[in-house]
Amino acid sequence: MIGPTRILIVDDEPDTVGLIEITLKPAGYLLDRAFNGSEAIRKIKEQAYDLILLDVMMPEITGFDVVRLLHEEAKPIPPIIFLTAKSRPEDIEMGNILGASAYIVKPATRGQLLDAIRATLYEASDASD
Repeated sequence: MIGPTRILIVDDEPDTVGLIEITLKPAGYLLDRAFNGSEAIRKIKEQAYDLILLDVMMPEITGFDVVRLLHEEAKPIPPIIFLTAKSRPEDIEMGNILGASAYIVKPATRGQLLDAIRATLYEASDASD
């Protein structure tokens, strides 16, 4: 990966987005944000991201629906880490079916978030070699 890592944070809760930004900025990531599924899809079509942190439960378009819609575009999509307030087995299974790299239950610790991002980016770079 050349240059700084660009991450899109997608969550309908501005406080959650802010906390994630506070966690990730010191690590040197370039961050962008979307507060709903429609905004996320638009941004993903306009900008290349290295990773997407995507809330599962959002009004109108869920995180799962965002991924389904992106897959319909038939373009490669960046690795996705799903974020959720609920740890339901059926959600974890759906995340896996949709190709999630990780599934994090909120509130996540700084270490959990950074570890998941680093592992996901490492796997993605290893797969592209």
